[in-house]
Amino acid sequence: MKESDVILASIPQADGGKKNRPAIILRELPMHGDFLVCGVSTQLQHYLKNFDEIISPQDTDFKSSGLLSKSVIRLGFLAVLPRTSIVGTIGSIEKDRHHRLLKNLADFLLKNF
Repeated sequence: MKESDVILASIPQADGGKKNRPAIILRELPMHGDFLVCGVSTQLQHYLKNFDEIISPQDTDFKSSGLLSKSVIRLGFLAVLPRTSIVGTIGSIEKDRHHRLLKNLADFLLKNF
């Protein structure tokens, strides 16, 4: 597994449960090799302009992503996961998209700092 991979993982939900869902590996964290990931959802109403990304069948990396339908890559849905929570890799996104996601997240974190 590597950064920019689309994975299927057991991710904590708002109700306290866990659910297998797609996510994007943003970064491998130092020391223990855990991953910072963001969730992927088909619930497009959660899209936040200039923060999240929409990936759709017209995009050049849609097929390689392994996703089945138009989805929102949600930077507001972050988790740190150990490798044992990851079921497997289903695809990957382009490096340019991965970089935009990291930049959007970094810009948000540094805003008004």
